[in-house]
Amino acid sequence: MPTLGERILSLIHVDPGLSDRQITYQLVGRGAAHQGVNQTCRALEVRGRIARRPRPDGKIGNYPADGSQALERATADEPVSDDPLSEDGVKRSLKTWLEAHGWDRVDVAWGKGRGTDVDARGKGRRWIIEAKGRGSLNPMRVNYFVAILGEILQRMNDPKAKYSIALPDLPQFRNLWARLPALAKSRTAISALFVDSGGGVAEEA
Repeated sequence: MPTLGERILSLIHVDPGLSDRQITYQLVGRGAAHQGVNQTCRALEVRGRIARRPRPDGKIGNYPADGSQALERATADEPVSDDPLSEDGVKRSLKTWLEAHGWDRVDVAWGKGRGTDVDARGKGRRWIIEAKGRGSLNPMRVNYFVAILGEILQRMNDPKAKYSIALPDLPQFRNLWARLPALAKSRTAISALFVDSGGGVAEEA
């Protein structure tokens, strides 16, 4: 049977950046104390197996040591994750879909690269898209949804561009979008792109 350390390593390779408490929820149970996971993560850090550093929300996240630099780099040609519903997986599907629909140039910020997640151009058109991955817990997905709305609003500096958010096609994300007031959608003209695990993309106004 895998040790707790081995299970933590496997989990954060799939979902890097989880806090000690989030790891505890997934591997031990929602009501369990997280001290054991905290001690194990610290021991893994000392051994050079993981990297622990602050996330944008101020909490300490756990990352694979061999991918810590890759997670923060901005590259033009290389996605970080193979998971189709990770943030990079969503971006990969969007790039393929946009190119198939006649967009001549699709620039993508892979990994945690700064700048617009997806900036598509073609035939005098421009489409700005911010993307998020599946997350691992329901509260995390709510945070992702709120964050992505803020991110796309901060990108709205081109009056001729189209603006959208892109999320994995999961019931919770669908429900969050459905609950966003129609007035907010119409005033901002933002649409939602839902990406499934097979690469399909569905747009909701």
